[in-house]
Amino acid sequence: MNRLCISACILAATLLLGGCATPGSAPEAIAAPLVSTTGGELRGVREGDLSVFRGIPYAAAPTGDLRWAAPRPAESWEGVRDASAFGPGCIQPPVPATSLYNDPPSSTSEDCLTLNVWAPQDAKDAPVIFWIHGGSLRIGASSLPMYDGSQYAQRGVVFVSLNYRLGLLGWMAHPELSKESADGLSGNYGLLDQIAALKWVRDNIAAFGGNPDNVTVMGESAGALSTTYLMVSPPARGLFDKAIIQSTNLRTFPALAEPAYGMPSAEQIGVDILTKLGASDIAGARAMDAQDLINRSTMAGFNPQGTIDGVALPRQLIDTFDSGEQAHVPVIVGYNAHEYRPVGAPGVAMPADADEYAARIGVIYGDLASEFLRIYPHEGGTDALLDATGDGIFGWSGERIAKSQQALGLGSYFYVFDHCYPSARARDLCAFHASELPFTFGNLRGEDLPDVWPVPDGPDDRAISNAMLDYWTSFAANGVPRAVGLPDWRSYGAGQNFMAFKDAPVAGRDFKPGMVELHEAFGRQQREAGDAWGMLVGLGAKPATDKK
Repeated sequence: MNRLCISACILAATLLLGGCATPGSAPEAIAAPLVSTTGGELRGVREGDLSVFRGIPYAAAPTGDLRWAAPRPAESWEGVRDASAFGPGCIQPPVPATSLYNDPPSSTSEDCLTLNVWAPQDAKDAPVIFWIHGGSLRIGASSLPMYDGSQYAQRGVVFVSLNYRLGLLGWMAHPELSKESADGLSGNYGLLDQIAALKWVRDNIAAFGGNPDNVTVMGESAGALSTTYLMVSPPARGLFDKAIIQSTNLRTFPALAEPAYGMPSAEQIGVDILTKLGASDIAGARAMDAQDLINRSTMAGFNPQGTIDGVALPRQLIDTFDSGEQAHVPVIVGYNAHEYRPVGAPGVAMPADADEYAARIGVIYGDLASEFLRIYPHEGGTDALLDATGDGIFGWSGERIAKSQQALGLGSYFYVFDHCYPSARARDLCAFHASELPFTFGNLRGEDLPDVWPVPDGPDDRAISNAMLDYWTSFAANGVPRAVGLPDWRSYGAGQNFMAFKDAPVAGRDFKPGMVELHEAFGRQQREAGDAWGMLVGLGAKPATDKK
């Protein structure tokens, strides 16, 4: 298997019992924590003053006939189940060792629908954070060291993380699968996994000391997109109370059975990919090896994404937010100042001649060209085009959600992560995509991060991490991000208020004047022309009327 080719596909789309003793006495064992759940009893582990439970099944193994089916309840067990070790990650393609995002789980399996809980030892009615990992819906697992939830639990939160189906196994629609479904639907299996896990939290989290009526869904990148899906998904309504959304997007997604916005239907995409893989029908695809399916479908260009099916995702995301039909919950939403530093972006070769640049932008952006050139000038070089892409995908989407929740009278808090440190600066990786994660989790050590990640080595790193943890935890507790001794974080409002996380938190207004308005206007032109929107920006975009 050509790992470099697989990585290119991924990056183009886009991580025991304790004891104590007194002098002269034998060590006294501390009992392992026990809880009763709807599936049976669990024995976790004590880690300092925390109770930790890992590898808890929240749904049945999606194998055999359940491959490409909505999740079913996990089987109950007799006796006490050991919950000291993580379950395997979901099947995913390999990533080369040179990739920033190479951080594979220690094992993978189709039988991967498990979750983990970190809880304060004496928690009672504690706020709950439900974490959804990123990885372009292709890679990642809840077991990765960067996602250890201890820092949140130490601040009084019951922290939950989960695995969900990835790639072709989690996101393929197909007409045969739609016929199998009582609702006539297919695709979105990874999203349905997340909803099943939220239902497990509703039914069980009180046993761990969490409050099922105070759940914050939190995710980054594909996890942020998943959180956005949950925001617009009626089946998820009432299962969470707040959302933290780190680098999402509101791009166009394929409709289940009909072509739309220049894209084939999701079912046709499924037919085409199985044809490439040599599977004549779903029975044949279910008989194929799961790892081989994932590897070969990645090589063949399958793009895992949500399907607009009228039920789980009723309409295009932007339309749901425009109509006010999304979940009416407070949000923290934001992005990183230089999202595209590690992987580049389409159309990032800045022309040497300023007039040529202006002419090309003029063809694409028309009457919006002068504003584009003001915000992303020729003298900014390639960095300007990289930032245009990050702004047009993640920045516009974040501010759009912030504005939508503000319009509903809800707490709506926008941020920009713009912190850098020497090892990142040396590699021109300041505030790159996902670089906020070690800071929002408080896991800054090299052993917590992917092997080639720039390890935080600046004097302000721990202070910024503590600030973000405190703001995030406060928001999870009561819907208002506050941190003792740090600036008040004002709701987005008419002033487009935001918090910048630099060497210290800095409150501001209108992060990049005109930016969100520019990308909103260009996206509107694309939608009105019947084109896809929200991914191609700058020199990589097409004029709204160009159907080629």
